[in-house]
Amino acid sequence: MNTPCYALVDCNSFYASCEKLFRPDLKDRPVVVLSNNDGCVVARSAEARRLRIGMGVPLYQVRDLIQRNEVTVFSSNYALYADLSARVMRTLEEMAPAVEIYSIDEAFLDLGGIETSRDLLDFGQEIRRTVDRWVGVPVSVGIAPTKTLAKLANHAAKRYGRTEGVVDLRDPARQRRLLAITPLKEIWGIGSRLSARLEAMGIHNALQLANTDPRLMRKAFSVVVERTVRELNGEACIGLDEIPAAKQQIICSRTFGTRITDYRDMREAISDYASRAAEKLREEQRYARVVTIYLRTNPHSDRDPQYSNAASTELSLPSNDSREIIAACQGLLRAVYRDGYRYMKAGVMLNDFYEAGVFQADLFNPGQERPHAKALMNTLDQINHSGLGRVFFAGQGIRKEWGMQRAHLSPRYTTSWKDLPLVR
Repeated sequence: MNTPCYALVDCNSFYASCEKLFRPDLKDRPVVVLSNNDGCVVARSAEARRLRIGMGVPLYQVRDLIQRNEVTVFSSNYALYADLSARVMRTLEEMAPAVEIYSIDEAFLDLGGIETSRDLLDFGQEIRRTVDRWVGVPVSVGIAPTKTLAKLANHAAKRYGRTEGVVDLRDPARQRRLLAITPLKEIWGIGSRLSARLEAMGIHNALQLANTDPRLMRKAFSVVVERTVRELNGEACIGLDEIPAAKQQIICSRTFGTRITDYRDMREAISDYASRAAEKLREEQRYARVVTIYLRTNPHSDRDPQYSNAASTELSLPSNDSREIIAACQGLLRAVYRDGYRYMKAGVMLNDFYEAGVFQADLFNPGQERPHAKALMNTLDQINHSGLGRVFFAGQGIRKEWGMQRAHLSPRYTTSWKDLPLVR
C-alpha cells in the first residue's frame, strides 16, 4: 500500500502574475491589483510587497507611495484570471494522477506512488518549469505526507528563496524544524479566533500544537482541530477531493460604481445580476426554486437616510432559465424598492437546487416550462462563451452607468478576439 503523499501547487501572486504575463515591460516592476470599484489592494507582486503596500489597504491611503515608486495599478480582470487559472489546472491534471482544485490559484496533487519512480524534489521543479512554459504563471510547490503539512511546505517554498520554489517536507525532523518557526495563524484551518484561544492555553506555534494530545483538542475544540494536530504529525486525515462539493447557493452581488437613486437603474442592475446567477446555475447543471434579492444603502454614511430590505419567492417549477429568474427578481424588486434613498449595493441569490428531472411538482399547480427553453439558454451560453460577442436581455441595460468602476482594467487577452495582443 502506498504511503500518502500530497503536493500543494500555488500560483505566486496570481492576479499580479496574470497582469504581468502580457506586459513584459513590467518584469521586476511593482504591480498591485484592486478590488471591485478600485477600492482596495487585493493582490501585490513581490516587488510591491517589498514596498510594504499592505493587503486590503484602501487605494487612497497608499496613492502617494504608489506614485513615488511608479507602481503599476490594475483593476480586477476576472475573465483573464479565470481563463489562466483553468490553463494552470489543466496542466497539473496532465502531470498527476489525481488533482483537487482548491481555489482559483491552488491545487492539491496526489503523489502517492510517484516517489517510487521519481525524485519528488525534481518532480516539483518539473511542475514549476512546465506550468511556466505552458502558461507563463510562476508557481511554488510544497510536498508532504498530509495536506496540512503540504500547505506549510508551500508557504516555506514561497518565503525562503534558497528552496527555489519547492519544499519536500516528508522528513519528520525537517517537519519539526519548520513547525517550530511557524506561528499558529499560518496553519491551515486555524483562524485568528482559534489562535487566540490556543495562545491562552500556552500554545504559540505549530510544533507546540503538534505536541498536544489530539483527543484533548477534540474535547476542548472540535474534530477539525483534532485532525489538524494529527496532520501536523504526519497522519493523513484529509483525503483528496477530486469532485468539488455541489454549491448550495449562488450569489451575484456588487457595490455600485455610483449610488443608484432611480428605479430604472436598480431594475437594470438586478436584472443583470439575475442573468449572471442563472448562467452560473446552468454551469452547475442545476435548477433553483428559491429566488432572493436584497438591496441596501451605505450603512457607514451619516449624511444619507438608511434603508435595507430583502425578499424571496418560490418558483412553481425549479428553473435555470434566465427569463424566469429575471422576471421573478423584477417582481421582488417592485415590492422592496423605495424612492428617496441612495442605494450602494444590491444582489441576487439562488438556492434550493435540484437536479434535472427530480423535482416533484405540485398536483394542483404543476407549472410548465417554456417551450424550447433549454435550447435557447444553450444557444445563449454558447455565444457568450465563444469570445466573439455577448448576447444579453434588454432589461440588463446598455450603458450601465451604475456598473463597477474599473479605471485600470487590462484587456481580456485570452477570451476576447478584440483584445488579442498584437505583435508589430
